[in-house]
Amino acid sequence: MTDHTDNPPASQPDPELQALAREVFDLARRGDATMLAAVIEKGVPPNLRNERGDSLLMLASYHGHADAVRTLLDRGADANLRNDAGQTPIAGAAFKGFDKVIETLLAHGADVEGASPDGRTALMIAAMFNRTAIVDLLLAHGADPHARDANGVSAADAAARMGAADTQARLKALGA
Repeated sequence: MTDHTDNPPASQPDPELQALAREVFDLARRGDATMLAAVIEKGVPPNLRNERGDSLLMLASYHGHADAVRTLLDRGADANLRNDAGQTPIAGAAFKGFDKVIETLLAHGADVEGASPDGRTALMIAAMFNRTAIVDLLLAHGADPHARDANGVSAADAAARMGAADTQARLKALGA
């Protein structure tokens, strides 16, 4: 019987593979669209997820990289793939305030409502942080200003609670 000390047991992940995966996730965080395209063309799944369930698309969206988002979507990434917390890429982009990312996601079929498990939508998140351009963008793509989360809070209510006067006024004008 041969001793295979160079190979980890099958139940333990290969440390080199783990390092490679970290590098791929870093490409998404940095928004390196060219390298993301190259690694996907070499066989990395476009919906690869990390230990928190964040996909490459989620990371690129959350960090504001519209070109990387487009590259991933064009190569088969799921625009609506949720992480382990139930969050969508569009919600991450709304939280961070990246309208170009949201435009890209919507153009590739992202669900404008895409509520998290607590019922919070991207519109509610944008309204909370007074992101009027994103509120307008989401509304133009059919976001429901009357939707309520699991606690009965609407986008206008969320804006009021956070002191986001501009988005609160805009939503109130819509009767929300």
